[in-house]
This record gives sequence, C-alpha cells and structure tokens, in this order.
Amino acid sequence: MSSALQKNRPDTAFSFDNSYARLPPHFFARQAPTQVAEPWLIKLNEMLAEELGLDVEILKREGAAIFSGNRVPDGAEPLAMAYAGHQFGQFVPLLGDGRAILLGEVIDRSGKRRDIQLKGAGQTPFSRRGDGRAALGPVLREYIVSEAMSALGIPATRALAAVLTGEGVRREEILPGAVFARVAASHIRVGTFQYLAATGDEDGVKVLADHVIERHYPALKAAENPYLALYEAVCDRQAALIARWLQVGFIHGVMNTDNMAISGETIDFGPCAFMDSYDPMTVFSSIDQHGRYAYANQPGIGQWNLARLGEALLPLIDPDRDKAIEQANAVIKAYGERFHAFWLQGMRGKIGLASAEDGDLELVQALLALMQAQGADFTLAFRRLSALAGDPEAEAAFVSSFREPAAAVEWLAQWRERLARDAQAPGERAAAMKRVNPAFIARNHRVEQAIEAAVEDGDFSLFEALLAVLSKPYEEQPAFAAYMDPPKPEERVLQTFCGT
Repeated sequence: MSSALQKNRPDTAFSFDNSYARLPPHFFARQAPTQVAEPWLIKLNEMLAEELGLDVEILKREGAAIFSGNRVPDGAEPLAMAYAGHQFGQFVPLLGDGRAILLGEVIDRSGKRRDIQLKGAGQTPFSRRGDGRAALGPVLREYIVSEAMSALGIPATRALAAVLTGEGVRREEILPGAVFARVAASHIRVGTFQYLAATGDEDGVKVLADHVIERHYPALKAAENPYLALYEAVCDRQAALIARWLQVGFIHGVMNTDNMAISGETIDFGPCAFMDSYDPMTVFSSIDQHGRYAYANQPGIGQWNLARLGEALLPLIDPDRDKAIEQANAVIKAYGERFHAFWLQGMRGKIGLASAEDGDLELVQALLALMQAQGADFTLAFRRLSALAGDPEAEAAFVSSFREPAAAVEWLAQWRERLARDAQAPGERAAAMKRVNPAFIARNHRVEQAIEAAVEDGDFSLFEALLAVLSKPYEEQPAFAAYMDPPKPEERVLQTFCGT
C-alpha cells in the first residue's frame, strides 16, 4: 500500500495541533518516514498514551504500523528539524535530525503541548552519510533510561513505544533494526538557536524565541525584556536539571549543544549511564576520549553550552552589543550560583537535613571524598544512610559500603552531631531521605543484560522486568532486592556506545 493511501486511512488515535510545522520553512524539512518490512510492536507505554489523550485500543492494534513509520496518522505533518551544534567543542553549522522525524504535537490531558517523534525512521535531508536507522540495542537503552529518569522525578523525554522493523542495520555487524517513539515538551535545542544565528538570520532567532516563550515560558511575555528573561529561565532550568543528574549519579555522556533542550528536559540518551562506585571523573562514553563530559564536568559544560545560547540571543537582549554582552554575562554567572544552590539543597536532602547551616557543604564533601577513597557505591551508600536515619541497627549495613569501616564511623559521628541541630523526628527524616535516595537505578550491567537477551535471543523478559522495577525506584520491592546490588567485577560495564 502506498504512503499516500496509508495516510488517508481513517485514524482517531491522535489529535494533532502542529505549531512547529507553522514556523518558517527553513526551520525544518518536510520528510515522511521510510517504510519498513515487517514491523512488530515491542512495547507500548499505555500509561503515557493515556496521559497524552491517545486512543490506546487503536494503538494496540495499529501501533506497529504507526510507530514504525509505515502508517502516517491523520493530522501528522512529518518533518525533520534543522539545528547546529558544538560537538565536543567543535562547531558544526548544520546537523539536524539525521534519523528522527517529528510526527507532530498533541495537547495532553493536563493541557500541555507534547511532541511525538520517531527515531530511526529513515533518512532525512540532514542524514549526511547516515542510514537514518536505529539498532534495537540503543532503542531499548533509551526506552529504559528515559523511563527510569522520569520515575526518579527528573525532567526527561519519555518513551511511548518501541518497534522492531524486521530489517537489519549495518553497524560493526548486522543488528536488528528498530524505531523508538519519543515524547518531549519539545525538541528545540540550544543548537536550534545556533543554526539560525550562524546564518545571520536574526529575524529567525526572534521567531524561534517568541515560539519558545509562547510554548514553554508564557509568563515571560509580560517581562520588561522577554528575551533576557527567557535566557534566565532556560539557564535556571538547566542548573536545576544538572544538579538532579549529579544527585542520582547520572552521566549524560554527550552534552553537545544540540543535546541540550530549551525545555529543561534530559534529551538524547545515547552513551548515558549511572555511576556505580563514586568517582567524580567517571566517563562511560566510548567517544569521550578526554573526559570532556565526565560526571563532575557536567555543571561546567552546561554553563559553556548556555553561553553559546546567550551568544545567539544577543541581538534580542539589547541592540547595543556591549550592553547585551554585559547582561548575558550576568545571567551566565548567576547560572553557576544557582547550580550550586540547587545541588547543595538536594545534597542536604540526601543526608537528611531539612535546615541549612554554613558547614553543610563541608559535611557533604567529606562524605563524597570518603566514598571516592573507599570505593563506595553511590546509590547504595545513600540508600543505606536513609535506613540508618530511622534505625540505629542499620549502621552495619552503611559502614559495609566502605573498604575501611572506621573511616565511615568517624564521618557518622559528625553527621549525628549535625542531625542533633535539625528539627526532624528520626522516622520523618528516614522517610524524607528515602524519597530522594533511590533504591533502584538503571544499573549499566542490568541494562546490558536486558539488551543482550533481546538482541541475541529475542527475549524481552529482562527488559520488561527492568522496566517494572525502575518504575518504582524509591520503594523497597523486596522481591527484586537483587536489582539494588552493584555489579560483580565480571559484570562491570566500562564503556557505553552511541547508537548512530
């Protein structure tokens, strides 16, 4: 059946309202997905579909065709977005969606506008030499980690569906092909502004900024300087987001400017990973040869990326370039201060403090230094500390996280002295700590086991089990206690890979 005929078939699963498709035509390229041989629906996120106001029963029947790109739903206006980006510090003036196609936008049940995008849906004008396709492994990784981040309460793009294509894709070997359906508040990036600014299109930058304000920051329309206020708001959201990454041990892996969303969501889960043993210079991405995007470098890279956004916005901030630079510099300086405030407040919560004192930073830093020196597991140590806050008998479990228990006992003495000045009952404190210190994260070895079983054996049971566990990261889940454990030495995953 031809694409034209498929598009004309009745479809009531979606109700699209495509604002990005109404922007100037050079912001994107119209592009239909490329059809595939034998699509098979691996997973439909029914709860998210309900949240989006989609017809779940239609998606159960037709999801393989729709989310593979074989059937374009009524009202969709497929397009590939244009953007630029600094990749590992090097500017590329035109990148764009090389293997992603935005189907359109829907208004969810809470009244929020959400993008629905297909990744791996075929070549676009921005594919360069790429095949526009995705392999099954990276699709499952993005599905798992994006849903894990959302369950942790961290802003992130969401997984709506995953589909096998029935075709192979060539990487270092032939792998099963797949398509990932992703949902986001939008897919507008720092690199989208850079693309327009690099061509000298100041009118386009203004149109995009107005669109972003209308879509993500409507209260700013009343600001004295809406574009400076937009810059401040984006910087504030990124500071809060990256602080949350650090508080759960998350490492993005490829923090290029084209992978930083203006909405403040975590986007593009390629070689991302969660730390096991705490080390601030941890790197997993195989393409990050010099540690540019190491765990501890992420706040500074966020600031560097946002400085690039500020450069693109300068003509809108003030017609006098010197004044615009002065105002933008003040915003980017404030980002550093805001990040530190967000991070420290979150870390106070992780060690059970509801109040603030001057020495709290040093107490947190002492624990992190101890964890690094003693090889403690980041997630498990904080979870065990949460238990200890409400039960003195849990001390043995906490100190067992460290190679030299005496050092941990010494830190605990300082911690208890500080807790004595913090007005919370032990049970209240322990409960609050468990709400911010997850028991379960998407541990790399578990993710890899699920991917290997699916790719090698067509077995998606580990994938399903992992999704179920990660949907309740702050609950105890005794039946799945083994999922809390760090990897054994032979299970450690030292490198993660980009899916392109």
